[in-house]
Amino acid sequence: MTPASETPPSLNRPASLPVRLLGACRQILRNAVSTSLDLYKVMIPIIIGVKILSDLDLIRYLALPLEPFMGLVGLPGEMGLVWATSLVVNIYSGIIVYVAMAPTMEPLSVAQISVLAAIILVAHSLPVECKIAQRCGVSLRSQVIFRMASAMMLGIILHLVYSGFGLLQQPSEILWRPEQPAPGLLNWAVNQARNLLYLFWIILALMAFMRLLDQFRITEWINSKLTPFLRFMGIGENAATITVLGLTMGITYGGGLIIHEVKSGRVSQRDVFASLTLMGLSHALIEDTLLMMLLGAHVSATLWGRLLFSLVFVAVFMRIFDRYRRNRLPAEDTAADQQA
Repeated sequence: MTPASETPPSLNRPASLPVRLLGACRQILRNAVSTSLDLYKVMIPIIIGVKILSDLDLIRYLALPLEPFMGLVGLPGEMGLVWATSLVVNIYSGIIVYVAMAPTMEPLSVAQISVLAAIILVAHSLPVECKIAQRCGVSLRSQVIFRMASAMMLGIILHLVYSGFGLLQQPSEILWRPEQPAPGLLNWAVNQARNLLYLFWIILALMAFMRLLDQFRITEWINSKLTPFLRFMGIGENAATITVLGLTMGITYGGGLIIHEVKSGRVSQRDVFASLTLMGLSHALIEDTLLMMLLGAHVSATLWGRLLFSLVFVAVFMRIFDRYRRNRLPAEDTAADQQA
């Protein structure tokens, strides 16, 4: 007879592999649904608002303040509309505007289209991407200002380098002309719903991938290898994997993972800020670089120039940010003591 104080042997047995696997899949699915819903709450109202702006032809008025800056980077003023469209809508919409305008103007040089491409890649889809950053706990206004200012700085630097050394002055050639989206509100709604569904499946795949990395201790290995580099960048090691995924996949997917990590408490708010700042300047490095090369842009701007600028800029910025925080905290403590 088994004593009452003893636990039956069956309860001590670890769960079988199929049971554990099923439990892990359920957890991943719940996390993916929760994260996707968080993103949908941010994205859907903004997507509708941007559609209204576009249909009312109001985006062209947002381009007017950008025209003087276009001259500073050696671009025609009309390119302000291309950038404004990319800023408010997305990269593909900006490309469609550029391709539509190209036959009516002198062809841009490779240097010019490279500068334009780099500017767009740093600052685009700001309503959606900066709102996602805000959902992660970062100031929306600071992200908008940061990305706009960074895009302008990078554009000026590239223009000075290309014009100063006479590089890439040959005419550019457009290798891909995207089709205009089908007209009609229903077609637009179907396309947006399809994109949102794709977003869920990608988030689900990324979370499953992250779970596998954790299970096989690959995340730990990646973090250990990237720790010195990330320390130089001012990013903690717990944010290493999601930062790398954001750089390669895009800020929407990286932001989705960060939302999940913030909820779990594994990543500090400071690392969230540093990671999102880097992602804001350089994300979707492979896809977006190839996309802009089809417009005739050079990889020296769309990949290497953008990446180098982002790494140096964020490293310097985070040092200034940390110094400001250290100087501010003692001042706040002193003020609190005086009030007490």
